Amino acid sequence: MLRLRGCVLTQLLSSPATSPVPHLRRLISAAAPAVSPNIGFAVEEYLVATCGLTRTQAVKASPKLSHLKSPAKPDAVLAFLAGLGLSAADVASVVAKDPLLLCAKVEKTLAPVVDGLTGLGLSRPEIAHLVSVAGEKFRCRAIIYRLHYYLALFGSSGKLLRVLDRSPYILSSNLERVVKPNAAFLRECRIGACDIAKLCVAQPRMLTSNVERVRAMAARAEGLGVPRGSRMFWRMLNALAFLREKDITAKVEYLKDTFRWSDAEVGIALCKAPMVLALSKDLLQRKSEFLISEVGLEPAYIAYRPTLPTYSLEGRLRPRYYTLKFLKENGLLDHDRDYYCAVVLPEEVFMEKFICPYKEAAPQLAEDYAAACKGEVPARFRFT
Repeated sequence: MLRLRGCVLTQLLSSPATSPVPHLRRLISAAAPAVSPNIGFAVEEYLVATCGLTRTQAVKASPKLSHLKSPAKPDAVLAFLAGLGLSAADVASVVAKDPLLLCAKVEKTLAPVVDGLTGLGLSRPEIAHLVSVAGEKFRCRAIIYRLHYYLALFGSSGKLLRVLDRSPYILSSNLERVVKPNAAFLRECRIGACDIAKLCVAQPRMLTSNVERVRAMAARAEGLGVPRGSRMFWRMLNALAFLREKDITAKVEYLKDTFRWSDAEVGIALCKAPMVLALSKDLLQRKSEFLISEVGLEPAYIAYRPTLPTYSLEGRLRPRYYTLKFLKENGLLDHDRDYYCAVVLPEEVFMEKFICPYKEAAPQLAEDYAAACKGEVPARFRFT
């Protein structure tokens, strides 16, 4: 019997998504008569044969479903999930995460939730994605109210789903006592709606942490010379997020030592590019050695152009330096051409300005540049 039901449900889960409700009666009648209460319902076997759980997952989940006397409710739920477009693998993952979903009432609970989410503008694939990340929260109608708020905050369902992929716990945080006060505080800091969305996509805990902790982060940002209302304020909050004060102090001192910056220069650098604080010490050390010792840049030059250390050493800083030096050494480029201006160009623009014009004079340049971007140092890029 379980094998027959499993075959029917598996076929349904693998068929193209349609409306989830119309299949229910046809599914139940096709899957054979209901199991007699006298025979009982083998939950663990059902989870393995019909839902696709591993034996270990089924053993862990089955106690939560021990009260079930027949597969009628689970069958209806599986048919509903199939109608939303979840694959068999998705269903197995969802059921393993939230076994009690199989006990939900389709008509009274799941269908109204889906209707509400559709009313918010979510597509069927987005709702299916939400089922996979929301866990038990999908069984609660309160999810509609929560998502209505978050959609307005993040600005799009795509951004919201990216946040939920990383931090589904935002669905559990108290909106009135935690999330909304944090969002209101960020607005008090004169951070625009788009930048609040960017910050909270990058750092979802900015919404779910104690508001006093968020206030403390804002005070640290101001202490580093980035005032509220500055266009860099949200970036500094992102860089400082959940770092301890002593760690921030240590990183600032490391930046001063590594790049040979004065107090004033490190302040200038952080105001222009707060994300240098988020770079590891190893990366900072290697980039400092390259920019100062090999390229020959002055510490003050870097301080006023602090995005330089944020670029990939292997993927951008080295290859573009080697290219410019090759062109200058061979008399193909003005020696006054600024390195920083070449580094910040988008890849296609760099190719257009520094590679393509020299196809005849240096036919191997494009190949050498591509090799340098992979971490190699072609012979023509080795200078004595």
